Amino acid sequence: MAEPPPVRHLIRTARPDDAAGVVALRAVVHPYLVRGVESTRQMITAPPPGEDWAAFVAEVDATVVGWVSAYRYLRSSTPTSGEVAMLHVHPGHRGRGVGNALLDRALGHLAPLGLARVRTWVTTGSLPFAEKRGFVPSRKARYAALDLRGTPPVPPLPTGTRLLALTELAPRRLYEAYVAASADEPDDLPSDALGYEQWRFEVWDNVGLDPRASSVLEVDGKLAAFSLVKRDGDRMWSDMTATVPAYRGRGLARLAKLAALHRARATGVRHAYTSNDEANAPMLAINARLGYQPVATLWSCLRDLAAEG
Repeated sequence: MAEPPPVRHLIRTARPDDAAGVVALRAVVHPYLVRGVESTRQMITAPPPGEDWAAFVAEVDATVVGWVSAYRYLRSSTPTSGEVAMLHVHPGHRGRGVGNALLDRALGHLAPLGLARVRTWVTTGSLPFAEKRGFVPSRKARYAALDLRGTPPVPPLPTGTRLLALTELAPRRLYEAYVAASADEPDDLPSDALGYEQWRFEVWDNVGLDPRASSVLEVDGKLAAFSLVKRDGDRMWSDMTATVPAYRGRGLARLAKLAALHRARATGVRHAYTSNDEANAPMLAINARLGYQPVATLWSCLRDLAAEG
């Protein structure tokens, strides 16, 4: 009997109507990532200005079986960095050159931008693929999940502390706390040059952000800690939980996150997901106390483009 003809994959630029297919693919490949259809459509339709963002899909019989995006990384004071966001290939279509083809399109998009290096994220099992393509493993990130039925209760607020939702807050106040709290986060590409307009576009105006579940703590009238929630149905992502440096060491990040988890649970969220750099011991400890369980390990991998030029 003759061998069946090989499946032909169409690699093309992503379109807004691919959003549902991309989300379905992500649920199979990286079920611990949370980005809903409308948020994905927003990303494809109107990416952040100045990022030179582009995305590509692999398609078979009108079904999305692969996805990758690539862009200029603008959050860092080193403006010559780029990112190839996590490459997705459906398990049933691996080993057929789909990943290589998508990565080629992503790197080809970044090539004329004059970038010195590019970062991507890969699972431990995909490290050989990344290394073969010139990427060097650098940092490790832990992904974890929490069944909200087991969330500990929210303790009483300390004296002088007030709990707010984002609906009670002006965006500029949150931006200032966000910048102060994220400046020293461990990362290969530090978030030390995030402008207000870009932050507002990516965070505040993201259609996936849940402003009622997201929680903010004030201490004596000053914004001290926050926990942001992005939601897709009954699943949520802790987009960022952090404390402004002057208020650290008081348990405020845990308190803000607990409040956000309980608010999310009250509106139907069942499972929460998060990730942290392995060097971020304080947040890893908070998540462990909250009951988060590990679900995946991903690696930040770097490729030096300047040396290739």
